[in-house]
Amino acid sequence: MAIVIHLDVMLARRKVKSRELAAHVGITEQNLSLLKSGKVKGIRFGTLEKICEKLNCQPGDIIEWTPEPGGAAIEDEGLL
Repeated sequence: MAIVIHLDVMLARRKVKSRELAAHVGITEQNLSLLKSGKVKGIRFGTLEKICEKLNCQPGDIIEWTPEPGGAAIEDEGLL
C-alpha cells in the first residue's frame, strides 16, 4: 500500500495509550487498531482532527504517502 500510517509511532512519542486516544476520538479500540495497522480504506476528517488534537500533531505526522515500486505516476496515466 502506498499510504503508510505512523499512528503507533505518534502514540509512543506522546506517551498516549490507545485506549485513551480511542476514548477521546469516540471510536472503539478495535477500530483504532485497524487504523494503526493500515487495514482501513479511509478516515473521516473529523476523526483525523480529533486524533491530531489529542496527539498535538499534524496529519502528515500520522499519514505518509510512499510510491509503490513499479507503480506509474498519475500524471503518466493522463489523469491530471
